[in-house]
Amino acid sequence: MSEKKSKGQQLQKELSYKKQNYYELADKAEKKAIFDYAKGYMAFLDAAKTEREACDYAVKAAQEKGFTEYHFGDKLAAGDKKYFVNRGKSIVVFRVGTKNLEEDGIRVIASHIDAPRIDIKQNPLYEDSSMAFLKTHYYGGIKKYQWTAIPLALHGVVVKKNGEKLTVRVGDDPKDPVFYITDLLPHLGADQMSGRAGKIIDGEQLNVVVGGLPYADEDVSEKIKLNVLAVLNRAYGITEEDFLSAELSAVPAYNARDIGFDRALIGAYGHDDRVCAYPALTAVLENETEHTVLAMLVDKEEIGSEGTTGIQSKVYEDLMEEISIAMGANFRKVRFASKCLSSDVTAAYDPNFAGVYEKMNSAMLSCGTAMCKFTGARGKSGSNDANAEFIGEVRKMFAEGGVVWQTAELGKVDVGGGGTVAKFVAQLNIDTVDLGVPVISMHAPWEVVSKADLYSNYKAFLAFMK
Repeated sequence: MSEKKSKGQQLQKELSYKKQNYYELADKAEKKAIFDYAKGYMAFLDAAKTEREACDYAVKAAQEKGFTEYHFGDKLAAGDKKYFVNRGKSIVVFRVGTKNLEEDGIRVIASHIDAPRIDIKQNPLYEDSSMAFLKTHYYGGIKKYQWTAIPLALHGVVVKKNGEKLTVRVGDDPKDPVFYITDLLPHLGADQMSGRAGKIIDGEQLNVVVGGLPYADEDVSEKIKLNVLAVLNRAYGITEEDFLSAELSAVPAYNARDIGFDRALIGAYGHDDRVCAYPALTAVLENETEHTVLAMLVDKEEIGSEGTTGIQSKVYEDLMEEISIAMGANFRKVRFASKCLSSDVTAAYDPNFAGVYEKMNSAMLSCGTAMCKFTGARGKSGSNDANAEFIGEVRKMFAEGGVVWQTAELGKVDVGGGGTVAKFVAQLNIDTVDLGVPVISMHAPWEVVSKADLYSNYKAFLAFMK
């Protein structure tokens, strides 16, 4: 028999705030839903290790749910389910609602589908000391030493001189070869290990081993390089010159796996930010709503959201304007009434590195999706600092939707720093706040998230759409 709570205990319960572990709050049915949802997400991760592959996956998923492709100028009506592909590297899926656009606006969920990786240079192939290598240029913020001495897969496209585009994906199937970036053995690594971590491996040392077998002809030089070219020519019909118009990336050859005896966590490459993109995609594809809702899965966030496929591209604003015009609405009024969840990951508190976190305001693993009022660095520079009114509105949505969530900052004030797409959406005069899944070992070749936080993010999107 439980003891009666004292007046102070009761008051403490009513007035105090404490983060709660979602697994503790979930009943048996909801725990099953959490684990079932994670299976679909893990399959997505294995299928989509580049932004192109994530875009292709989203197109197929949209078509299976009855969505049809949108082109600028197409007519639209309430109830329409559409997707728009931008250069094969980003995608927008949207539903046209029944509510007045000028009064209700558009509910936007913005995530990114690019991830840190090792890109292959345009003139990459060379031979040295009985090995063939590809020269690389890393993409996004990485700890370079983490990418050495692990199995790598090669993904991407090659566009030949005649315009033919070939898809390359080698290293994921157990029957495939994998690729490799060398590191120095500890017996000879005293000088290497005496330097700062950022200097242990130089960017120009991230050369990928791709061959070691000489071509069987005594009359040619660079026999190992030639043999690699011969293999590529047989497999894809390409020549060395075709690297000039190729986009190839070395990505971890690992598949997503459960972590822990209890399987509560997921280890995988690319959680940042596909752990937010997948819930955004599935929320819009699988759930009807009276609002007009739009999930943007964009490219180039890891390098500043630049280019034609990053969120700074005018194409996304153009698309929202086209939707407004098609529905007879003034776009400026629509923008003013619109709301956005900029869904990007945040740092999960790691007790092994407690010194860089301010624990009270850090995201805790399995305590739900995390709202970041601001990102940026030091004095909030480079940040969208969401207003209290909008946060209050989102809080109400989450309360009504039964969402377990928390707030977070990215490390201590003078230690942390980072950015998302939020500030670029906010520049359109759209109320925006960051909301995403906490991640352990962010930007490493293998990152860790909680299945509970993944499902919480999905439920948050459902509440936002309702």
